[in-house]
Amino acid sequence: MSAKDDEMILVVPTELFRSIGYFQGFCGEPGRYAPLLSPANLSFRRRGDMESNPAFKQLIPYMLFTHTAADGRVSVFGYVRGKGMGEARLHNLMSVGVGGHINDTDLARAAHRDDGRDIYREGLLRELREEVAVGSPYVESCVGLINDDRNEVGRVHLGVVHRFELESPRVTPNEPDLIESGFYEVNGLLESGRAFETWSSITLSALFGR
Repeated sequence: MSAKDDEMILVVPTELFRSIGYFQGFCGEPGRYAPLLSPANLSFRRRGDMESNPAFKQLIPYMLFTHTAADGRVSVFGYVRGKGMGEARLHNLMSVGVGGHINDTDLARAAHRDDGRDIYREGLLRELREEVAVGSPYVESCVGLINDDRNEVGRVHLGVVHRFELESPRVTPNEPDLIESGFYEVNGLLESGRAFETWSSITLSALFGR
């Protein structure tokens, strides 16, 4: 048993997700699923219990960093997950998303904020600070959700996709296990034959039509 098993993470009932509208893959209507982030529907539960319990979805902010060149070509920040990163089932796969679990330390920080920042947002910003340094102004937008019940990882997770459109392609990893990191032209990346983690494959196809 690892220390991560005892981490208290943010979850939402799978039944609520299904009642709003079940989908497999990507849904580009994040506003429709706003009730999933309502405090009344959220709880913190032990991670070790949640990893194999499909009655709950672990909420994961999934952040993409993109840059559009003057000629219209889009590039995206990508990396390969090293063995030191948390989810062993995703090691050595190409990813274009940065994010992770929201835990009860985010709850404590949110409670002490004077601006009323919510738990989910606090967790998103913590993950952003921990994993990368963004060296460019950007415009952030929530562009959709990811659900993939075809594998054991996806059955217990729900991704909330945030796109950061940067003025210049300047993102530096803070984690040593974000290897082969850099900006990749989307078309070339999709045609490269690389093995992607499932969420990255779903997101790239949904946002860039491939």
